[in-house]
Amino acid sequence: MDDYDSDLQEKLDEVMPWIGMYITAASTICTLAIAGDVFNGFRSKKLWFPCKYLSLNATYLTILGVAMKLPMDLNTLLVYESDGLARLSSLIFMSTAMSNFMSSLGSMKDKEILMNVVALGIFVIAIAGNVCIQTFQLKKVYSDIQFINADMVLTVLMLLALATLVSSAITLPTSKRSLVSKYQEMHKVAMREEGMVKRGQGKQIIDGIKKYWVMAETSNPQFVMARSVICTTSSVICLLSALLLLVDYIVWFMRMEKVTLGGSYSVYGECTRRILIIQTIGVVVGTIAPLCRWFTAIRYKCLMTCRKISIREELEIEAHWTQTLVNWRDNFAGLQIRNNKCRKYLHDAKWFCLTFLIRVQMIIVVISKLLLLIPALLVPYLLWFKKFKVQCFSELTTSNNDTGSESEGDTEMNLSRFVLLLDGESELPKRTLKCIFRQADKIIEMGEKQQSQNLIHLLNIFSNFRGVREFDSYQVPSLHSQEPPNCWTLPLVTLTSIAISLPGVANNHKATQLMSSVNEGLSLVRLIEKTLYERDELVNIRNAAEVSWVGVSLYRKWQGMDLRRISLKCKNSKNRHEWPSLDHDKAAYIEEWRAFSSSSENNENPVTSPSTSGDEALKSLVSDEEQVTVIVG
Repeated sequence: MDDYDSDLQEKLDEVMPWIGMYITAASTICTLAIAGDVFNGFRSKKLWFPCKYLSLNATYLTILGVAMKLPMDLNTLLVYESDGLARLSSLIFMSTAMSNFMSSLGSMKDKEILMNVVALGIFVIAIAGNVCIQTFQLKKVYSDIQFINADMVLTVLMLLALATLVSSAITLPTSKRSLVSKYQEMHKVAMREEGMVKRGQGKQIIDGIKKYWVMAETSNPQFVMARSVICTTSSVICLLSALLLLVDYIVWFMRMEKVTLGGSYSVYGECTRRILIIQTIGVVVGTIAPLCRWFTAIRYKCLMTCRKISIREELEIEAHWTQTLVNWRDNFAGLQIRNNKCRKYLHDAKWFCLTFLIRVQMIIVVISKLLLLIPALLVPYLLWFKKFKVQCFSELTTSNNDTGSESEGDTEMNLSRFVLLLDGESELPKRTLKCIFRQADKIIEMGEKQQSQNLIHLLNIFSNFRGVREFDSYQVPSLHSQEPPNCWTLPLVTLTSIAISLPGVANNHKATQLMSSVNEGLSLVRLIEKTLYERDELVNIRNAAEVSWVGVSLYRKWQGMDLRRISLKCKNSKNRHEWPSLDHDKAAYIEEWRAFSSSSENNENPVTSPSTSGDEALKSLVSDEEQVTVIVG
């Protein structure tokens, strides 16, 4: 029986190198995502490094679960040579990934944040539990192996990184509400200023765009997360983890006779060396973004220390840091228990736990502020260098440049009023504001170069939109008993499909030009609808419009009906010479439309059914000759 078990174990160990390849592939994917975010941050000159490729979601949590196979493996001894280093690199790689995850929380909704953070917490705690179990067991046998003590230190750092991420996630809902409130206030100020200037002036329009661009950029939740003080604490933890990995490498190379990673004694074979190399690269690349965020935050604070500061004011804890926990603690309505004594005990336990978490949150905030304030006070040479540089540049500038800089400075001062900051945040330095202003200039320049030429040409042809207005009339009864919400996309698609089905238009260049113009306009209409209707009340109607427009633009079909066939049939009818006037045989054409559309009425689709039927839309369209002229041009 023992021989059978040993043979079976050998068979299972033979496939473990394949598992090592899976771990290598998962580590490579995470490393490439981190490198993509770093490259994107440098390319766009956003040194807060927004998360574009790496994000805290189910996909990357699954990939990280595969990459963390080594510290989760309790049955494999990973303490000798490259095996021990690979185990340590996995723990550091996890801490680095959490530091890079931090700003991605800003792009999530509250429910998504809760689910993803809980899933990450369970995963990290499971890793820490496995490491502790194996470490305590190994301590009983091997007490002199250097990697055993390092495991515990890195596990503590990993748990601290998780604590900072959870702390940031708790403050995010309150921070978003505060920024939304400030955005609405500044929106009123911007609207008031726009009303005071004369309409149509190009400079005022560009300044208005820049105002909203500054408000949108500075209130970007990812930017808010990246510049928060808790994010800098996560950056320090990431830096300490990377330094510990460097120390382990140095100690290892000092013990070896030559610079080598050594061999592998585990069942994973040579894959442990590949895992070690890939995850080490990931740690090095992943430390760039947190380190830059920390140095940038220190520079912000250095610029603030040139004024007289109060330590008490600097360490003051604003309301948005603990407001979410306070709301949870004071909410008593969620306990639906009839027994009064049980309700009392549960309420007291909840009050005690949340009060403890509030204290922990306050400690994390104070430590995070100290990690910014202390380096800012210890590096005054940055301010000296800044003053020296300003003096040198001021001597080289001419009077003309001074005049231009004054006008530019007035514009920047005007726009800097629209910077949205949370309570207690440091003011953004001028370099960051200039970068935001340059981004707005690039967007405006891009908009001027990439105009929708076909749409502009179509709009210049028309003197009014009377046909479109009467087409979307309430006099036409709806197919449903309840009037659906107003949607711009579906009437536009329906109207365009009817226009290109007119005789002599379907195969004409005018139809192609109309389709190109409407296609450019639909992108703007979708953006407006998405902004105005944030709820899901128009989802079905917008999906119906999308499906219908694909059929019209690609196949010239409306719900299965060939529009070119309809146009040809109407052209060959006896009233083809009287079509432009539409005064004699409107009813005849309507009957023809009914004949062609009767075949598709049997296949009803509640999702793609428009709010106005084809028959009723045509009646509304051909009720006046001028409306048809507007559509066809």
